[in-house]
Amino acid sequence: MGMGIGGIGIEDAVLIEVTKREGEPSVITVNCPDKTGLGCDVCRTILDFGLCISRGDVSTDGQWCYLVYWVLPCPNSVTIQWTNLQNRLLSLCPTFAIPFYPDLSRPRVPQFYLLNLFSTDRKGLLHDVTRVLSELELLIHRVKVSTTPDGRVVDLFFITDELEQLHTKKRQEETCEKITDTLGSTVSCEIMMAEGFKQGFSSLCSVVVEQLFKSELTESELCFLSLSPDMRNLKKANVSFDNSLSPAHTLLQINCVDQKGLLYDILRTTKDCNIQINYGRIMKDMKGFRDVDLFIQQLDGKKVVDAEKQESLASRLKAEMLHPLRVMIVSRGPDTELLVANPVELCGKGRPRVFYDVTLALKMLGICIFSAEIGRQMAAERQWEVYRFLLDESREFPLANCKANRNQVVDRVRRSLMGW
Repeated sequence: MGMGIGGIGIEDAVLIEVTKREGEPSVITVNCPDKTGLGCDVCRTILDFGLCISRGDVSTDGQWCYLVYWVLPCPNSVTIQWTNLQNRLLSLCPTFAIPFYPDLSRPRVPQFYLLNLFSTDRKGLLHDVTRVLSELELLIHRVKVSTTPDGRVVDLFFITDELEQLHTKKRQEETCEKITDTLGSTVSCEIMMAEGFKQGFSSLCSVVVEQLFKSELTESELCFLSLSPDMRNLKKANVSFDNSLSPAHTLLQINCVDQKGLLYDILRTTKDCNIQINYGRIMKDMKGFRDVDLFIQQLDGKKVVDAEKQESLASRLKAEMLHPLRVMIVSRGPDTELLVANPVELCGKGRPRVFYDVTLALKMLGICIFSAEIGRQMAAERQWEVYRFLLDESREFPLANCKANRNQVVDRVRRSLMGW
């Protein structure tokens, strides 16, 4: 038995059967008119809510689509808000408007807010706050941390609200109450509009840009980016095309290491490459690897038969599957800075949950974050979302002159991001 969540007249558009047995997947079904990039948007939303797709089936005739995904909570995930997830998925369906949920398909200028948080200092505080904000569907864009002489911490969070309700007193009170209830009575906060806030930061230096955004990584560069030996062995992917099985479609077959957000990475790549998927099947994890079969066409309805187009698509898919996120640690004057970058979709959307996963990894290592900011960077003929974390130095885990500790940070952060 599962739980179905639906509204009057549209209950069949998005159905969610929530499992009652630990370790078994819940099932999400989307049955609605199709639109370009809908599958990618659905997978992005599922990832945003802290879920991993264990297997799936996709079918569309270009007019109507039927998507079925079996999902499991990601490791160290937030509490899954199933009702909010369904509302978000309903808002993606072309013909359904949810009155209390914004239309996420339309471009909008975000309203930024400033959350002032006052607390006693402790390790992992930034991630704990991030966890609460994630459950409330509030996105962090910049953080400034300062410590008063009496040992108290003043954190400034510049945030936006996915529900677009943070301008209301009720939503603000709900947010502060949730933070206080979760983190304890020693924490207090206040929320106000961040007038004049602009997202972004000064560009990275050319040496860092060259190392961080290379599409092909040599063995020496793998060492520079601190990939541990077992992770280097995992960096393999096979992409093949078969035009003999269908008169109208090209079969795209992918075999690669399983990782968090894999299907999202595949679908955002095909969407940006103007490839439409008519049928697809994502098979269960097989000893750390996953098989994906997709029947695809070009936007003109033709098969992908040109060798150069096949090679271009295969190369792009391998790059996005093998290196969907870039992680580096560099010196910034006397300080140590952690850099995390992910490609931005052509529609302007970045990857979800990056801030959450990075702060979790740093909390597990006992590393405090002095400041954090998120901005955009043009490199390698595309736009990237770049996260910059200025790390606090400690006697227990020195970073300034310890390569082994720096490599450990990069390795732990990458594993948290990829779900390994």
